[in-house]
Amino acid sequence: RRVHGMKRQITNVIIDPTDTFAYGCTKTGDILEISLEKALFKRLGPVKKIFSLGVTCVSLLLNGDLIVGCGDGTLAKIGNKDMIIKSQAQLMGAVTSITLTADGTYLFAGTSMCNMYWCDTDKLTPELRNTCHYDPINHVAFPYNFADVFATCSMNDIRVWNAKNRQELLRIQVPNVECFTISFMQDGKSIISGWGDGQIRAFLPQSGKLLYVINNAHMHGTTALATTANSSRIISGGMEGEVRVWKVGKQTQVMEASLKEHRGRVFDIQVSKSNDQAVSASADGSCIVWDLVTFTRSTCLFEKTMFKQVLYHPDESQVITTGSDRKIAYWDIFDGQQIRGIEASEGEINALGFINENYFLSGGEDKMLNLWKYDEGICYYRGEGHAGHIKKIAVSPDKKFIITVGSEGAILFWNIPEEVLQPKEESAPQQLYHLSLIHI
Repeated sequence: RRVHGMKRQITNVIIDPTDTFAYGCTKTGDILEISLEKALFKRLGPVKKIFSLGVTCVSLLLNGDLIVGCGDGTLAKIGNKDMIIKSQAQLMGAVTSITLTADGTYLFAGTSMCNMYWCDTDKLTPELRNTCHYDPINHVAFPYNFADVFATCSMNDIRVWNAKNRQELLRIQVPNVECFTISFMQDGKSIISGWGDGQIRAFLPQSGKLLYVINNAHMHGTTALATTANSSRIISGGMEGEVRVWKVGKQTQVMEASLKEHRGRVFDIQVSKSNDQAVSASADGSCIVWDLVTFTRSTCLFEKTMFKQVLYHPDESQVITTGSDRKIAYWDIFDGQQIRGIEASEGEINALGFINENYFLSGGEDKMLNLWKYDEGICYYRGEGHAGHIKKIAVSPDKKFIITVGSEGAILFWNIPEEVLQPKEESAPQQLYHLSLIHI
């Protein structure tokens, strides 16, 4: 739009309470003041200053001053009389929205990096009130037998959260590298993570300090991890199909075996309770059960699908798998034969989770969390809340709630139905019930 000889692209407009003036925010990084009565350009602000990456949002205080948010993360207060910046603050991410309290003394500001700030409108002192990932969340994990905290990973970082108040406790950042998978060592002394640069990194869970790095663990990315109960071994999977076993000591990390039978990305690895067996799920359409004593293949499961996840049944006599064919399959662990296949979704299924030996969960591209009865293969509960694909599911160790993470960067908490935890002897319900979200 050409105004008074100036060409500007206006992104936002706000009108003062008296309907006298309109203020237009521009991609150039300034603000136009327009007289509504005569439809005339009055002035340009702020004086001798242009905000980087444009002015993205604006709000009007009761005294006529402007609060503006900018693409470079600047939050500024501009005087109505002289168009001079009175105060400003720097936020993380481009400011996307500003909401004032009723009396105009405080405001909430949201940013493109999923941060929500609480500020006073006088000094503009920001206080971080809420935050989350701003890229797809790839994995979620609980420490062994401890439900008060959990960890998630995404592009650039790992975050540790308080499960009770949903507040971030720790952020571990590795710039410009995507974290594909995380796991807690069962002794609770380290967080193990697999990254897009092929490294396996271990961090201290309280300080976030780097404990050790296994360099070049996998070409093109470490995509799956599992640990043994004695915390002495890590089993990792890579983008090119390798499954590797690492012996972890106090000072050294040594590769014990490299098992190369998969021909595609390893999406998931699970270790048995006895620690002598592991199963890996791959995009090449195979799940392989490995003997961790002899480092050889015990059993192989084949299907025309990209396997996304595999889980041991709690009694470990069977495994269940899921993937791109939209099915959930039950397999006998000893002979590798499929016992049952369930048409479970209209889209790809990415995640599974066991609540107990009678019930399990699934989620994927249909954005629904489904709760199934294992023996019957029937879905009795369904939860809707995600705006993107469900990427992973975690059931709290105390069996009180479920966490799902999605491609939109959301972390959702779900109640576990009482009937699932304490099943009655009567027949199962004959209708589909809704899973409920936990409200903070």
